[in-house]
Amino acid sequence: MTRRPVGRLISLLLIIGGIVASVLVWSELMRHPRTTDAFVRANIVGIAPHVSGNIVELNVVDNQRMKQGDLLFIVDPRPYEAALAEAEAALDLVELEIDAYRRAVVAAEAMVVKAKADATYAIDHLARLEPLLVDEFVTADEVERERSKAESAAAAVVSAEAELQRASRLTGDEGETNVRRLEAEAVLVDAKLNIEYCYVRAPVGGYITNLNIAQGTYANQGQQVFALVDDSQWYVLANFRETLLNRIEPGMEAEVWLLSCPGQPLKGTVQGVGRAIYQVVGAGNDELADVPPTLDWVRLAQRFPVRIFIEETPDCSFHSGSTATVIIHRGTGHEQPNALVMESP
Repeated sequence: MTRRPVGRLISLLLIIGGIVASVLVWSELMRHPRTTDAFVRANIVGIAPHVSGNIVELNVVDNQRMKQGDLLFIVDPRPYEAALAEAEAALDLVELEIDAYRRAVVAAEAMVVKAKADATYAIDHLARLEPLLVDEFVTADEVERERSKAESAAAAVVSAEAELQRASRLTGDEGETNVRRLEAEAVLVDAKLNIEYCYVRAPVGGYITNLNIAQGTYANQGQQVFALVDDSQWYVLANFRETLLNRIEPGMEAEVWLLSCPGQPLKGTVQGVGRAIYQVVGAGNDELADVPPTLDWVRLAQRFPVRIFIEETPDCSFHSGSTATVIIHRGTGHEQPNALVMESP
């Protein structure tokens, strides 16, 4: 007779314990949002040459660690060295042309002086002859001839001044600079840059990845040949349910657990919460929303990426794409939760 009340008491205690445990787990999940849908990331820098040509020297192998500024490979510089020599010769030629044009300006100035002197003489001579026509000391033909000479001399002055202006413009001088020289110098600078671009160096420190080329491969300008994993800053992209996003803010402390580093929790800081994700349903189609019909009324919470910077790097291997578990702490001084408690389904 006593077994029945004892059994009922045990069942009641189990039910109460289950309810209490559920409440505690729910409270823990709300106070400290967490997810196992997280992955380690690093910035990937694509390596592409600025110039085209055969790779004559390859100094890296796949997965090699490189420092910033290390020489990765060399594109055949000979065509660009020839272009540099041509640009240097063109600059020297421009200097000679500028000197010749400036000498032409001096000659044009002299022609203007001569034309003005001739015009002054012709006008003065005409002014002396015209009063003599009244007393018939000169003929009308002589006066008309001198008048024509004076007009021609004045026109010669205008022509000489125009030639002086043309010669001055041909020199390319604009204030204290010379546009002809600037153009040639710009071509020379571009040729020198192309020589430097033949020597491709690591823009950041990191690991070579996806190396599928060899010495002799033709590299095209602007076309990526391999990638460099920037290991200066590792971060985690953790996908949290939208129902938890209002509890996550930038600057919050995060606890990161990596499968590749068991038993070593990492300290992280929330950098920001993603504001948009791509959705096939509702995407634009000819300026109209594409909403396919459905009879499934089950609503699933969307997940948005939260970027978390890893503040410390323990003695373990980091790989972009490795799996992580993330727990967000809303403040400091909270009791550290059990990392084995996973998010609710």
